[in-house]
Amino acid sequence: MRDLPDALLFTTPGCMHCLSVWRGLDELQKEGLVGKVTLVDATEHPELAAEYGVRAAPWLRLGAFTLTGAHTLHELRQWAAWANGEEGAARYVEHLLKLGEFPQAKTFIAADPQRLKPLLAILADPDATIDVRLGVSALLEAYAHTSVLQNLLPQLVALTRHADHRARADACYLLGLSGSADARSYVAVCLDDVSEEVREIAREAMAALAKRNGENSK
Repeated sequence: MRDLPDALLFTTPGCMHCLSVWRGLDELQKEGLVGKVTLVDATEHPELAAEYGVRAAPWLRLGAFTLTGAHTLHELRQWAAWANGEEGAARYVEHLLKLGEFPQAKTFIAADPQRLKPLLAILADPDATIDVRLGVSALLEAYAHTSVLQNLLPQLVALTRHADHRARADACYLLGLSGSADARSYVAVCLDDVSEEVREIAREAMAALAKRNGENSK
């Protein structure tokens, strides 16, 4: 049985969206989809609002997710379902990047770097927007030459065989950033990729890996 996400909701007097979100959480609690629900009036407890960085209401912390603004019951039910598991982490990061909230996404990943793994599914998604793809790449770049990124080698290697050349290019780039000598043989395969973009990035990745490991890139 999965753990139920607790909910912390900041509201302000006369806020209709706040009332709607609270009613939605109350319904989800009755359905057994949400654990404890805590309601806080931000005007009565400004110190708590400041502690959590609340700037506007409604402001909701649902499990590890922070959601602002109006949300329908359907949306709240979906976020509650995503509160546990890898898919939810990827969905939340994608949500933040679409809103332009890169710093918040970075903080979310820093709290648990294992949340990087499901983000690779976004790079594999041909429908992912360019801003989201760039955001995910930047989040992964922050862990260059660390064991966190090196532990993703199996998934990155699989991406080098993806049908979408953008996924293969991203994989080569990240393999280069891993700094792992084990990545060289997989990047080398991409030197003969049908895409010139992938071949160019593979060459750069090979050079970066050679320099990192004190070897000749030829």
